[in-house]
Amino acid sequence: MQPFDLHIHTIFSDGANTPEDMISAGIKLGLKKIGISDHSYTDFDTTYGIKKDRIQEYKNRILSLKQKNAGKIEVLLGIEQDYYSNAPTDGFDYLIGSVHYLFANGEYLPVDESAADTKNAINNHFGGDPYAFAAEYFRTLSNFAERDEIKIIGHFDILTKFNEQDKTIDTNNPRYVAAWQSAADALIKSGKTFEINFRSMYRGLTTETHPANDIIGYLKNRGAVLIKSSDSHSTADLIKAHKEYF
Repeated sequence: MQPFDLHIHTIFSDGANTPEDMISAGIKLGLKKIGISDHSYTDFDTTYGIKKDRIQEYKNRILSLKQKNAGKIEVLLGIEQDYYSNAPTDGFDYLIGSVHYLFANGEYLPVDESAADTKNAINNHFGGDPYAFAAEYFRTLSNFAERDEIKIIGHFDILTKFNEQDKTIDTNNPRYVAAWQSAADALIKSGKTFEINFRSMYRGLTTETHPANDIIGYLKNRGAVLIKSSDSHSTADLIKAHKEYF
């Protein structure tokens, strides 16, 4: 059992429970370390991230809980920093770098909201070519290699979140494989840690983690550091993920 989890959301972003609730659940699970990592503020989509005027409150709350729970569990102050977020990154114990949007033709296009959004992006912004869409996603993700403040790469291949229900991308296509391998190589070279994200599995959307098994094998063979993450948005998520997968 991995005795820590660094990808956890609370009511400060799109989670259902308070930081106190999540930490308490972590203690009951026997975790030694827990990282609260709510979504960063983005000015183009304010529906799911920390509100701009609550960022300092978020920091203060987690830092207070760090002290309050000393001796019971180590609490870390994290953030899941979207690639296109311009929110400050100072003052955190760690940052998870994730790509939730692509920017094309003046629009921010969500990559993991729905199968319909994915098809819309491919058809209306990438000429109906799913592998051009995938190449842009992985190119964007690979840019985290140049950002030293980003320590962990979030859900590496999240663009395939709905692929098992509504197959849009053939993940064995040579263009797709070349795209993700190029990104993986750049991120490994820069020393990033990769999470193995179980959220899509315990929600019944996929039968594999993000990244998928073949990508995990590639990363391991090249000496990448991997950690398990629940990406939990509730105490129920956290408990389910750790009891079934960790």
